[in-house]
Amino acid sequence: MEKHWWQEAVVYQVYPRSFQDTNDDGIGDLQGVLQHLDYIKRLGADVIWLNPIYSSPNDDNGYDIADYRKIMTDFGTMNDFNHLLEEAHKKGLKIMMDLVVNHTSDEHHWFMESRKNKTNKFRDYYFWRDPKDGKEPNNWKSNFSGPAWNYDAKTGQYYMHLFSKKQPDLNWDNSIVREEVYDLMKFWLDKGVDGFRMDVINLISKKPGLPDDPNVAKSEVEDAMEWVANGPKVHDYLKEMNKKVLSKYNVITVGETPSATPDDAIKYTGFNRHELEMVFQFEHMGLDWSKNGLGKWSTNKVALTDLKKVMSRWQTELNGKAWNSLYWNNHDQPRIVSRFGNDSKKYRVLSAKMLGLLLHFMQGTPYIYQGEEIGMTNVHFDNIHEYKDLETLNAYKEIVEDKKKVSPSEMMEYIHHSSRDNARTPMQWNDGKNAGFSEGNPWIKVNPAYPEINVASALEDTNSIYYFYQKMNELRHKYDVIVYGNYELLDPDDEKVFAYKRNLRNESILVVANFTDQEVSRTYQPYNDFDCKLVLDNYDDDQKLILRPYEAKVYYYERWVKCRH
Repeated sequence: MEKHWWQEAVVYQVYPRSFQDTNDDGIGDLQGVLQHLDYIKRLGADVIWLNPIYSSPNDDNGYDIADYRKIMTDFGTMNDFNHLLEEAHKKGLKIMMDLVVNHTSDEHHWFMESRKNKTNKFRDYYFWRDPKDGKEPNNWKSNFSGPAWNYDAKTGQYYMHLFSKKQPDLNWDNSIVREEVYDLMKFWLDKGVDGFRMDVINLISKKPGLPDDPNVAKSEVEDAMEWVANGPKVHDYLKEMNKKVLSKYNVITVGETPSATPDDAIKYTGFNRHELEMVFQFEHMGLDWSKNGLGKWSTNKVALTDLKKVMSRWQTELNGKAWNSLYWNNHDQPRIVSRFGNDSKKYRVLSAKMLGLLLHFMQGTPYIYQGEEIGMTNVHFDNIHEYKDLETLNAYKEIVEDKKKVSPSEMMEYIHHSSRDNARTPMQWNDGKNAGFSEGNPWIKVNPAYPEINVASALEDTNSIYYFYQKMNELRHKYDVIVYGNYELLDPDDEKVFAYKRNLRNESILVVANFTDQEVSRTYQPYNDFDCKLVLDNYDDDQKLILRPYEAKVYYYERWVKCRH
């Protein structure tokens, strides 16, 4: 396997709107990111992934782009971006942009021209179709509730939107559209950006004829993602993108790929495929979804054996063929310490460290989402109107108000568990006003937990989650086995402990993580105390076979030495 810089890197994701506000308008900005470059560098990250910063009407918090070559005024100016890029590079930090090209905003120039009439040259940039029996052209459902089509009275046709009605899907079958995308990618790469995270990139190729989704016809499904994903020409388009653009730059690429399997991922990211470098998959993120047809809206807990099965499948099936991305959190997922861990005062720090350790010692490039490194938790707003996320608000309307499937109180519990706004509350910098995020009125309320959970207190505590993540990043940069070693799951049926080994040539590591609030005892193999080195533990002392609540640790040893935990 040829080695690449992005395999050894650690990525830190910044959601600019919620990171740091420097002009007191309540919205984070690029100057705020610039202000904290040293903080990110100190953590041990190598790459900063910025969520969309382009000009946008903000129907979906920047994922509805009106101009790909302009900076959203909320965030600053192009000069601000250029300065950020320059200063990041001086500090040895790379910048990865968010590329959103499955759809645009309905306020993008292309779409505004497209909807004027049926014959203009931009019409075929999007999917326009006549009504079918007086209704939508097909039965596809939007990812944000309701049909995936919106009627335009002016021309008497519908346009497709797999997400918000203000996010019309681009028609990638049109070669001019593809060239437009490649040109805008070059615009940013020529500025010096170091790669792209590609939003729902496996949706860009739709099935010819746009046939009905049989899943909708058979039973209720939440959206058309499974039917639309991984279309017939998607690999042709990505190979073309790679040939015309990506192959000419030494960059990191990661594609967001809902409904992708390991086999799909190998097609997108295989070392000889010449498409992308890695993908974000969602199989582990769907383990706590509803069993009652409500999709992500639930309060379910994940069974550890199920988590092992999914995580291990991706580790083993991609090994030697393609590269994994490793993540627990991002702007679309609730906080992991509240979701898979224990966010109580007693166990929050321990379980946050445990989860971080479990993930970061697997094979793949790890992604840290802002606030994960201090153990930020889910937020429990009491009123639905305190939430800002379009997906959350639409789901509440459809599930509670329109279809009356659950009570308001029950739905609020689901939202507390699953809403994307759990990840979008302002970064908690200190215990001062608005957690140090802004002197103004924040665009979304601050999590009330900020007096106890904040960066300032984490930096003062040598045993904090922040320094634990810093140590994980140091170890990753020190030991090749952590980056490149193969993966071996131990005791797949153990319902309390997740244990695995990584092996590379004569080096091995043993990773052990107790997922419970109970003390348990486990033995894995014979050991030699002198040659088996404990390199990380979230407790102060190693009790060998005894695992305390949420304890997690890593042993390093050379292959011919027997090491027992």
